[in-house]
This record gives sequence, C-alpha cells and structure tokens, in this order.
Amino acid sequence: MFPLRDNIPSRHRSYMMWTLLALNIAFFLAGLGLSNAQEFRLFHLYGVVPARYFDSQWAMFQGYPEGLLLPLATHMFLHSGWLHLIANMWTLWIFGDNVEDVMGPFKFLLFYLLCGLGALAVHMLTNSSSTMPVVGASGAIAGVMGAYFFLYPHAKVVTFLPILIIPFIFELPAVFYLGAWFMTQVFSGMLAPAGGGGVAWWAHIGGFVVGMLLLRFFRDDSRCYYCYRSETWKEWK
Repeated sequence: MFPLRDNIPSRHRSYMMWTLLALNIAFFLAGLGLSNAQEFRLFHLYGVVPARYFDSQWAMFQGYPEGLLLPLATHMFLHSGWLHLIANMWTLWIFGDNVEDVMGPFKFLLFYLLCGLGALAVHMLTNSSSTMPVVGASGAIAGVMGAYFFLYPHAKVVTFLPILIIPFIFELPAVFYLGAWFMTQVFSGMLAPAGGGGVAWWAHIGGFVVGMLLLRFFRDDSRCYYCYRSETWKEWK
C-alpha cells in the first residue's frame, strides 16, 4: 500500500517540513554525479555502519576515521536512489505537515531528529554486527507516522494498492493504514535475514514507537485543532 494523500488540512504553514524536504532533495542531487566507488565511500563515512560502533578493532582495520557522532545526523539526509528518496519525501509530505501543525517548526525539528536517532538505536541494537551502512530518513519519518497515529485516528488516507496490473485506489482510516503499515514492518523484521536484507525494518519499528512515546512532550494542545475525536473535528467534517 502507498499513501496518496490525507484529508486533514493544515492551519499553519509547514516551514520545517518543507525545509527538511528541501535538505533531503539537495543532499541527494549533490551526490548524483558520484561514481559507484565515491558513493560507497560516502555511505560508509556519513551513513551509520553498526559494526563501526560496536567493534572498534574491525573499524580501525577497515580504515574508518575516529569521529562517530557526525554520521548519526548525516545518515538521515542520504538516500540510496530515486525510489528511496521519493517514497520517503512523499510520506513526509503527507503526514509531516499535520504533525508540525501541533508542535510548531522548531519543536517538530527536534522531534524529527530524536525519532531518527531512536530508530537508529533500535536498528543498531538488533544488528550490532552489520557492516552495511544505514542511510535514509525513513526512521525519522516513521516517528512522524507514529505521532500521526495518535493525533489523527479519525483521518482518512487515500491509498494506492496495485494488484497484478490493476491499480486500486481507496480510502482507509488513518488508524488502520498506519496500524497495517506498522505490523508489516514487524513481520518483515521478524522474517528478514540478518541485516534486514537491505531494509532497516527495525529502524522503522523503533522510529514509529519512539514517535508515539515522544508525542506527549512535543505537542501543543492549543494548536491541536483537528486532533483526536474532538467536537471541532466533527464540525469541520
């Protein structure tokens, strides 16, 4: 399933969501001219390789530099291809504006980054010996989806589902769409081979849960006009 749009309007301009979109796209475009060897080096230096953090002797033998903090931030702004970038940015565009709506731009930025770090921590703990670099914003965006799950359970998500060659487009309650997405990550993470088979399933799971847990510290209920199952939502609908 792929989300196309939701039906929750924004009351405030989404300055930070658009800034994050622009930064991710700019980082990706800046790396388009790299050779395979240069891209490999970029991902290993500025993505997060779990074994680099858990096995210092291996990291030294492989020639990694000593700095460990920068990749924790930069990995969230690197993507492995057009499909990876578009899927992440599209999902951020659908759900991010409404979450920023109830936090404000700077609290949303901090929330986003903390979700990305929490997602990364779960991935590293479950794949501590992996030598594959983790790149992408999906862990942070999963946190945004986790917050949306609690904030707008009444929302509708227009969803695209291709079956064979037939495209199906239909509306799902957000609580069902996001719940199904989360359970898909859980089952995929449990069934995937060691290292996730190229997808950081446990980062998605961790980000979603961290987003739900952090929401209470970042939301501003005075901005929460369409949240929950309020009378204002019923009147607006």
